[in-house]
Formats: sequence, C-alpha cells, structure tokens
Amino acid sequence: MSLLDCILNLAGLLLWLNWVAPRLDSVVRVSAASLAGTLTRAEDFRPRRDRFFLSLVLLVVGRGFLYWRIGPNVDWTAHLQMGLVAISFRSDFLLRMLCYSGLSFLLTLATFYLWLLFLSALNTSVPEKDSVQKLVRVHLGWLERLPLAVKWLVPFVVVALAWLALQPLFSWMGLIPRLQAREQLFEQAAVIGLGSYLVWKYLIVGILVLHVLNTYVYLGNNPFWMFLNTTARRIMGPLDWLPLRVGKVDFAPLLVVAAIFLLTEFAIPRAFALLYGQLAL
Repeated sequence: MSLLDCILNLAGLLLWLNWVAPRLDSVVRVSAASLAGTLTRAEDFRPRRDRFFLSLVLLVVGRGFLYWRIGPNVDWTAHLQMGLVAISFRSDFLLRMLCYSGLSFLLTLATFYLWLLFLSALNTSVPEKDSVQKLVRVHLGWLERLPLAVKWLVPFVVVALAWLALQPLFSWMGLIPRLQAREQLFEQAAVIGLGSYLVWKYLIVGILVLHVLNTYVYLGNNPFWMFLNTTARRIMGPLDWLPLRVGKVDFAPLLVVAAIFLLTEFAIPRAFALLYGQLAL
C-alpha cells in the first residue's frame, strides 16, 4: 500500500506539472535539443489544461475512497511524515483517508518545489544558458526572484506555518495529543520547521551518486549531466581544501554521502526528537 501511495503521488505530481505547463511560456523558447525543449508548446496544451486539474482532483479524492475500502482488509495504517513527526491515519475512517490523501499529495508537491528551491539557491550564479537550470527557475516562478538568504529560509518558514495550520486539525481529529499551552504550538512549529531541511538529503545523495557514475562511466554530453556535475561540485565546494583525491579517485562524494547519512539518520533526528518530546510535555 505504501508503494502504491508513492506511485499515485508521483502520478499526481505529473498531472500538476502538466496543468501548470501552459503558464511556463518561456520554456517553449528553449532549444528542442535540451531537456526542457522536449515539452509541447503551451498553446497545444491549453485546451486540455482543465482536464489535468480535474484528473488530479479525481485522483486525490478517488484514492481516499480506495484506501478506506481496502486499507482495513490489509491492516494498513497510513503515515504522513512531516519532517521529524509522523502522523498516523487509521484506514477505517473515510474522513481521515480523504484528509491523508490530500495532505500526502501536498507534501509530495512541497518536496518537489523545495528541491527546486535548493537547486536555485545553490546554483544562483549559473548562467541562463544552462537549459536545466533555466527550467528550474521557470518552474519556481516568483520564488526565483527572492534574495538568496530568503531562499534558504523558505523551508523553515513554509513548514513552520504548515504546522501552525495543521496542528489544530490533527488535534481535533485525535491524531496527536492536545497541547497544554499555546506557546507549545509555536515551539513545536519552530522545531519542525528546522527539521524541514532534511527533505534535501535524498536530492543531495542522488546528485552525488549520479555524479560519481558519470565521472567513471561516459554517459554522453547531455545538458542534464553537465548540470548535474556543476551542482555536485558546488555541493562538495566546502571540501575543496581537503586532500581527498588519490590519483584519479575522488573521495569527496563518498565523504559527503557518509556525513549526510550519519547526520540525518542518527544525530539530527535523535536531537530534534528529544527536543520535540520536551516541548510536548
């Protein structure tokens, strides 16, 4: 069921991207030889735009009913991972399954845009001629025009505000304990907001793994690989002063991946979980 949920979230994301595609007029000016250039022109999508949004709504609502019907038969409990906090939804309640279905997709959508925001902030000096980076900037829209410092703060602000909005709903539905004081709500929002940066760990690890693969296996001169190598070098930039290259072998990607694994799987979650637990008392 969890795998099915993930697949349907990705399908919903594709429907969303097709729905917003007509508004990305600048994308159609990119050469067809690039990744962005393979997109269909905006005017060709316009008559079908409403269909994508309607299909997305039907997908989110329909799978809520599906989970409600088959979830109890397979003893499945849905979990919504909001950074450091996992909210459980029993599948034998229709309202909870509809709520979970909508929030699960919104979480997937937020993750996608936070990934784009990371690529935008990291590669802020990459020229406009880089077609992949241009596609990232086009999808971000007005977020791309934010100052660099503000971009790094967006995950914290967005997730903290989301918790402020959703915590009363979760409490009303009996999914989490009620708070004893209003101050706890803002303290929890701050801690959960700080944990939002963990969403970038999968993107960073994926970029570094593909960078290593492209370093030792020639995969062509595609703009995607050039963009990937540029992004990986910027991620490893703080380690340039360390002697991590032995001959033709560069150990910097391995060191970064190991550090991310240790920090995000052990040190940071335990520290924040302990802090969050203290706030919940």
